[in-house]
Amino acid sequence: MKHSFEVDGVEYQLWLSRYRENYRLCLHDRVIAPIAFSDRGDGHGVVTIANESRPVRFAIDGETVHVHISGETRSLRYRDPLRTLATSKQEISQAVARAPLPGVVVVTRVSSGQSVCAGTALMTIESMKLETVIRSPQDGIVERIHFEEGESFEQDAVLVTLIEERF
Repeated sequence: MKHSFEVDGVEYQLWLSRYRENYRLCLHDRVIAPIAFSDRGDGHGVVTIANESRPVRFAIDGETVHVHISGETRSLRYRDPLRTLATSKQEISQAVARAPLPGVVVVTRVSSGQSVCAGTALMTIESMKLETVIRSPQDGIVERIHFEEGESFEQDAVLVTLIEERF
């Protein structure tokens, strides 16, 4: 089964296939097996990659999975191939970075008027005791930062608004 995920502004294509009782992961030209995940409930689980198990904490928000493993937090956004192809260039003249979960702004890394590339760290937020880096969804200019450091926000709140650079 082919999947596409975005992590830190970079898109990854991968395949998952059955491998004995678990799965095999094909990422680029690497094959990693076996892959397994056991959900222990309440956002806790264990992931096993090539027979090495590690505890993991996670939160699922629609098409985004926030994962905390080995001291690092990553947000993986599932990219539906049909929706990606259907998005027209006109729809991205203004883009926003939204809050994946309710939380508080820890650090703002950009300022209004600053030019950014897709994947640039805009701010770090804390949600459910986990820190997450919010990254730019596209190249552009920071038009507005909606929350200051220390301010709290609700899920899906617009954190940063970008506008497309005009040449």
